[in-house]
Amino acid sequence: MNSENALRIGFLLVFASAVAVAGYHRWQAAKCRERLSRRDEGVAVFVLLRLFGLALWLGALAYLIDPRWMAWSAVPLPSSIRWAGGVSGLASVGLLYWTLRHLGKNLTDTVVTRAEHALVTTGPYRWVRHPFYVAVGLLILSVFLLTANALIGAAGLLVVVMLVVRTPIEERKLVERFGEEYRAYMERTGRFWPRIGR
Repeated sequence: MNSENALRIGFLLVFASAVAVAGYHRWQAAKCRERLSRRDEGVAVFVLLRLFGLALWLGALAYLIDPRWMAWSAVPLPSSIRWAGGVSGLASVGLLYWTLRHLGKNLTDTVVTRAEHALVTTGPYRWVRHPFYVAVGLLILSVFLLTANALIGAAGLLVVVMLVVRTPIEERKLVERFGEEYRAYMERTGRFWPRIGR
């Protein structure tokens, strides 16, 4: 087996694990059958986030089927760096699982909270307010490194940018919902990484 095929298998392992973890938790959260409005995150954020995500996963799927299809945007990365993407990918899947297990039925794909939404401050939420986005960012980084592809990396970066843009909207919604409880939570936790000395 050549190195590229081994990297494709590594990517497949990371991808399949992430899809299984996220898919299971989304399925569990969707059991409540609550309809959620997506208007509050804004049309631009809603459309661009999903378009960039589609470009990311179509590029990754094309690479998975046949790397030659994506050779036009290949980036020359050393094998050691690419394999580091596999390790970070498995770590991101672990963080994704830990995050979604604590988030539970509160999981949505928008900034709107569910009718029975509870403020989660356990697990990774003890230190950061948006560990799901951190896990997604690490997963995207690992996909870029494993595939060594500029198109996949650019689409992934745009997804992360849109998540960062969407975060203040989401936090305003959480302040509206939980008031001082969420404001106090914001004071003691970081948005994407832990606050030092707290």
